[in-house]
Amino acid sequence: MRYSKDHKAETRQRIVKNASVLLREHGAAGLGVAELMKDVGLTHGGFYAHFASRDALIGEAFAHAIEQTTRRWRKQAESAPEGQRLAVIVDGYLTAEHRDDVGHGCALPSLGVDVLRGDPKTRKTFASRLEQMVDMMVEQIPGQSPEAARRDAIGALDTMMGALILAR
Repeated sequence: MRYSKDHKAETRQRIVKNASVLLREHGAAGLGVAELMKDVGLTHGGFYAHFASRDALIGEAFAHAIEQTTRRWRKQAESAPEGQRLAVIVDGYLTAEHRDDVGHGCALPSLGVDVLRGDPKTRKTFASRLEQMVDMMVEQIPGQSPEAARRDAIGALDTMMGALILAR
């Protein structure tokens, strides 16, 4: 039976979504292709119809995880008054629920070390998404020069990640 292109794209997205959760929970070394494919209801052999390699999947799953966090932050910021947007992001990040839900939480504390061990393409993808995350945070800091806002955004992100790592 043939499937539509949409079906293949939806299946690929489901694989990436599940992989991003497993990556955050177990790290790259703990991500097994056979287990992942079983979780999404497919065979291990079907993996290669969607990805050229395990590293390709890991790169996409890293990017998906960071994009999820960035979207969540943007939504939080949009609902807050100007001048309080960064504080709302920080307050939402530093919660017991976020600490305990590793699989759906921020990818940075969970996967930072794995990125260092990843292939060059994965590191480049991660760096690009991290830049987008920082840029989104910079947008939430009004009344400062771009350089000062960037410095504050990076400082806030570093502090948030460190606090979450220590809390976990």
